[in-house]
Amino acid sequence: MTALIWSLVACVALWLAWRLVQAPRPTVRLLVYLLVRLIYRLRRVGVEHLPRRGAALVVCNHVSFMDALVMGGASPRPLRFLMDKPIYDSPWLNWLFRLVGAIPVESERCDTGSLRRALDEVSRALRDGEVVMLFPEGRLTLDGEVQEFRRGLELILARDPVPVIPAGLSGLWGSWTSHCHGRALSGRPRRFRARVMLRLGEPLSPGAATRRHLQARVSELKCEGDAWTQPLAEQQVQRH
Repeated sequence: MTALIWSLVACVALWLAWRLVQAPRPTVRLLVYLLVRLIYRLRRVGVEHLPRRGAALVVCNHVSFMDALVMGGASPRPLRFLMDKPIYDSPWLNWLFRLVGAIPVESERCDTGSLRRALDEVSRALRDGEVVMLFPEGRLTLDGEVQEFRRGLELILARDPVPVIPAGLSGLWGSWTSHCHGRALSGRPRRFRARVMLRLGEPLSPGAATRRHLQARVSELKCEGDAWTQPLAEQQVQRH
């Protein structure tokens, strides 16, 4: 029996290796999806709002370092996403970020041309009919609430007026990868199989997708998800 199990494991490993060579991005998306499903009790609402084809922009609140993985695993379409260049340049994970088509962006104070290069890459992706995801807050939330959206969103839409899908993530605040209990990743993992919800709203036209409107809509979607991911007692504790 043991030999049979190890044979099956070897066959699965060989199949995954072959798939990584033949179709790397779909295979990575499958592995990410399985990982997310293993770690969290993920619930998706409104995924039908993501267009089946054509360019679109997805904007979401930023709660933890797992957000991009959860979004990528939950999305029915591949996502290109903006991320901080220091994380993108990680020697352990850079190969993965390049494989999935992540778009690095550096602070303008460190590299004045970084934002322009990132916007150029986003524009190329949208004109190729891809879906680009970004966190307009620009950093992880420090209190679990949606922070003020930054101007990068408007710069993207000025170049490429595409539909914008607001998204709200709930259930990741309080995890090891959030700032809930101090600096993210500084302690030990606290939760396993926590409830996590991704809610996508109806697409907004480029003209209607102002920073203020999108921030309010993302906040609404997050609050709607909180009702499922957090018991009432836990919500009351976190507010005090």
